[in-house]
Amino acid sequence: MVNFSVKNREPSLRSLQSEPFDLLIIGGGITGAGIALDATTRGLDTILFEMQDFASGTSSRSTKLIHGGLRYLKQYEVKLVAEVGKERAIVYENGPHVTTPEWMLLPIYKGGTFGRFTTSIGLRVYDFLAGVKFDERRSMLTADETLLKEPLLKKEGLLGGGYYVEYRTDDARLTIEVMKKAVEKGAKAFNYMKVDSFIYENGKIIGVNVKDLLTDQEYQVFSKKIINATGPWVDTLREKDGSKQGKRLRLSKGVHIVIDQGKFPLKQAVYFDTPDGRMVFAIPRAGKTYVGTTDTFYDEDITNPTMNSEDLAYLLSTIAFMFPEIQLNEEDIESSWAGVRPLIFEEGKDPSEISRKDEIWQSSSGLITIAGGKLTGYRKMAELTVDLVTNLFKQEGFEVMLGCQTRNLPISGGDVGGSHGYGPFVFDKTKELMQLGLPQQSAEKLVRLYGSNIDSVIQYFHSFTEEIGLPVEIYASIQYAIDHEMVVKPIDYFIRRTGALLFDIQWVLEWKEKIISFMAEELIWPEETKLLYTKELDIHLDSVKPNH
Repeated sequence: MVNFSVKNREPSLRSLQSEPFDLLIIGGGITGAGIALDATTRGLDTILFEMQDFASGTSSRSTKLIHGGLRYLKQYEVKLVAEVGKERAIVYENGPHVTTPEWMLLPIYKGGTFGRFTTSIGLRVYDFLAGVKFDERRSMLTADETLLKEPLLKKEGLLGGGYYVEYRTDDARLTIEVMKKAVEKGAKAFNYMKVDSFIYENGKIIGVNVKDLLTDQEYQVFSKKIINATGPWVDTLREKDGSKQGKRLRLSKGVHIVIDQGKFPLKQAVYFDTPDGRMVFAIPRAGKTYVGTTDTFYDEDITNPTMNSEDLAYLLSTIAFMFPEIQLNEEDIESSWAGVRPLIFEEGKDPSEISRKDEIWQSSSGLITIAGGKLTGYRKMAELTVDLVTNLFKQEGFEVMLGCQTRNLPISGGDVGGSHGYGPFVFDKTKELMQLGLPQQSAEKLVRLYGSNIDSVIQYFHSFTEEIGLPVEIYASIQYAIDHEMVVKPIDYFIRRTGALLFDIQWVLEWKEKIISFMAEELIWPEETKLLYTKELDIHLDSVKPNH
């Protein structure tokens, strides 16, 4: 296992040579991580810089589904559905520990967007385009069968339902695992590094001026090719390059809310249309139900978008519309998250109508920008982007010998024998952890979180002592995150390495002080740094609750 730790950060940065890298990637979301993995496995000397933490932007703020985009059939995006549908299976096989099949119920109502006949045909086409496995192909349900699947659904006007498979994921952990695999294969990656400006020679981009936001140290890093994969920030970098012309981004905000299953005991994932023609998901996960998303144009702070009162009112109204027996108010919302989608602007279209297709642009200076796209298609986007890079190298007389290597390459934690081997793997490793004294539920949760990296986590069990003041599984998880997942701040751990701040906020409140104290000691923080990071976490805890 490659040591990917903030402890090695400064020596690694100081060792960056003046000799240029083959490829420099700006942006540490799923797109940048995918490009780093694809490029380094083709033999390109690759480095990546992320301004915040890895996955801290759009890539940890999605609906957390690897899905084929059924609704895009309504927009006749047949090619898009076919491409991302097939990619679902690849993403699943390469990382079954972060991707789980989720049967989805699409209720059909009199006067609704989806009719029984069109839904049946649409799902059949979906199965065909996406190459869906036989045992995951759609079925059509009667009204009674639909209510058996989910009794909380609105009964008035219910005609039946479509039943089909999507894939639920942990978007942040998917990004982290792809990034870790890229580092394992030889890429260099740094979070909290902001690219301030570009370096040019004869009008061509040859490097970046980058600032370490943890130390204020500045570096010049040179590269033969530079990719702008910054999601909502791509136009900001195009402005720095003087190349923001032609197509541009239009940002859209999506909000999700989390409710305890005691208040909203949803037993079946549901995908439903709302009175205003949007589509919303309600999904059970880890004792909670989460609902989203909104889709509104957004022009405010893209670094820390939050839910506002209008977002909350809209989502509560959609729940009341589709699940009339559920009476919720804002006090019932445990947490929320808001993300910004970087859509490619199309005149006259609402946010939900704009295509999610990705596009690659190259400026006259040589800056390559990848914009748009979906979480599901990250691997294919990376392949196309690196294909462009290798073709440019070929034109310049530098041959890259290898083609794309990622189609059948397990990501970090994914060496579990594919989807078929994952169940037995979880059973065996859970049993091993139980023999070390963990309860079954805690053991299985840890195995599912880390996949084949669980063996590295288990190593920390052997250095555990009671004096640490934390349960052994929390100690092992934090120590692993510090040593192997480039955790810098407590917020990195609580949101993007564990998802706890979204789906187990009480656990965060219970353990945050002891975890922060442990991290402060392990990473040798000055007292002012500890106070700063604690305040940052508290601000975020407040922001995920309604009306804070």
